[in-house]
Amino acid sequence: MIHALWTTYVAVLAAEIVGDKLPYTAAILATRYRRAPILTGMAIAFMVKMGVAVAVGDTIRTFARPAMAGVTLVTCLWIGLRLWHEHEEQVDTQADDARAHGVLVSCASVLGSEWADLGQVAAATMAAQYHVPLLVWLGAVGAMMTKATLAATIGVELRTRLHRYVPERVVRYAGLSLLLLLGGASAAETLFAR
Repeated sequence: MIHALWTTYVAVLAAEIVGDKLPYTAAILATRYRRAPILTGMAIAFMVKMGVAVAVGDTIRTFARPAMAGVTLVTCLWIGLRLWHEHEEQVDTQADDARAHGVLVSCASVLGSEWADLGQVAAATMAAQYHVPLLVWLGAVGAMMTKATLAATIGVELRTRLHRYVPERVVRYAGLSLLLLLGGASAAETLFAR
C-alpha cells in the first residue's frame, strides 16, 4: 500500500515540474508575501485540488474547458488587482492581516488556475488504479508541496536579490505583468488543450 503513496508522489511531482506555471506564480507571490503564508495558502489549495482528483478519479478529464479557462482568467485578474491595490495601501508584511491575505491570495491562485492539469490528472489516474484514496491524496499533496516549497524558496531569494538592485516599482510592474501573461497562457492552454 505504501507503494501507492510513493508512486503517486513521483508521478505527480514529475507531471507538475514539466512545464508547469506554479513555480512562476510562487515566485511572483514571493515578491509580496513571506514564505509561510504562501505555503499555507497553497497547501490548502492542494489539499482541495487533490481531494477532488481522488474523489472524481479519471472523470476529471471531462471538466468543461471553457469554464476552467474562464475561472483561470478571472482568478488571475482578481489576484493582480488585489496585489496592486494592496501595494497602494502599503500593508505591513509582518501584520496578521497581511499574512491572512497572503494565505488567501496564494490559495486562490492555485484553486483558480490549477484544474485538470497534469498533476491532478496523474493523481486521478493513481486513485483509479490503486483504490487507496488517502495514500494517493497524501502522495499527491506531498508532491505539490515539494514543488511549492522549492518555488517559494527560490522566489524569496529572488525577491531579496532583486530588491537590492531593482527598484520596487519595476519589480511590481514586472511581477503583475508576468502574472497576467501566465494567467492568459494558462487559460489558453486549458481551452485549446487536446
